[in-house]
Amino acid sequence: MSSARSARVRFMNWRIGWVPFSALLVAQAAQAQSVGYEETLAAARAEQPMLEAGALRVQARRDAADAADELPDPRVRAGVMNLPVTGPAAFNPYAQLPTQLAVGIEQEIPNLARRRARYGLAGSEIGIAEARLGLSERSILAEAGTAWIGLYYAQQRLALARDSLDSLRDFVPVAVSAVASGSARPAESLAIRRELLEIEDAITRIEAARAAARARLQRYIAGSEPVAAGGAPQVTVDPEELRFALEANPELRLADAEQRRAEAAADLARAEKRPDFGVSVTYGHRNPDFGSVISVMGSVTLPIFTDRRQNPRIAAAEADAAAASAERVDRLRAIRARFETDLAEWRSALQQWERARDQLLPLARDRADLETASFAAGRADLVEVIAAKSALALLELEILEREQMAVEAAATLRLTYGEDRP
Repeated sequence: MSSARSARVRFMNWRIGWVPFSALLVAQAAQAQSVGYEETLAAARAEQPMLEAGALRVQARRDAADAADELPDPRVRAGVMNLPVTGPAAFNPYAQLPTQLAVGIEQEIPNLARRRARYGLAGSEIGIAEARLGLSERSILAEAGTAWIGLYYAQQRLALARDSLDSLRDFVPVAVSAVASGSARPAESLAIRRELLEIEDAITRIEAARAAARARLQRYIAGSEPVAAGGAPQVTVDPEELRFALEANPELRLADAEQRRAEAAADLARAEKRPDFGVSVTYGHRNPDFGSVISVMGSVTLPIFTDRRQNPRIAAAEADAAAASAERVDRLRAIRARFETDLAEWRSALQQWERARDQLLPLARDRADLETASFAAGRADLVEVIAAKSALALLELEILEREQMAVEAAATLRLTYGEDRP
């Protein structure tokens, strides 16, 4: 076969192999979806089943509150009154004067305090549903934000680790040549392989972290292969501003709503000591010789024996209200303690990252440069150069991990306590 024919065959084989490979690249690009941090938070706020369920519960409580203070349904009564069952007029509705076919309507009228307490109880249920919706929103935003940050830094670490591995592999031919020429011991090539394996292990761990972060992120955004794009969120926070916003925390709003519900329940229990009213109108049809009749009646409840009926229920409701107030105080203390703990963790993560970036990294770079210069001058072994460069690569990966921890801590503070929370 001529050289020209062989070249054409190789070119055809290259084209045959390139077609499915290019199709694979196009398919991967179509599946991948670049998404920024703010875009992730916006997607997490929209079209989430948990948030939709919470919004429906809020709407259900509002619909129920519209009828909370309405009067009970009226009651219709119908039947036969004073029907004789013995004697000559037995079972004859027209034989005696008192006998009548009666139909009437009756309306119960609860006292005003009871109706207002019911309305307040329904309003507190709305507040509880809204506070729980806020808690769900906060949780979703925090999870989505940390998932994006995890994916972003996994991508950064993976790119850095692969570049470092490629850089270290460039030393393998040099090591082989040195061993072949006798200027290096055979064991040195094993040491070089060990350094490469350490970087490869780091790549494996980073790939697993990237897959986990991508899986968490897919819960909140559309697309099967999300890619974190843009820059990372700020690593700094304003502690005083966050501390000032603690009173608006959704957990505290939930405690306030639960306290209002307990107080409304106590008002409802106290309203039982007030009388309720009722009115009824009845039409009675009798023998035409006697004429039809109309009856109008009123009724009122008698809250007697309150020591055995109403008072125990009032005492129990007031105790529940006092308990809700104490729980609100305890929850505020817990929020403040958790905030201070999260703030301390952020400060620690930030200081560790800055220390590694500003102090450890320059030292590692200087060491790698000095070992390289010494090797070039013949005063150092290749193993020492590779060990220094491997240590530098691992330190750079560690610095990215520390930066991720600081950024995640700052984002968690903002999303949980501050301005990023809706």
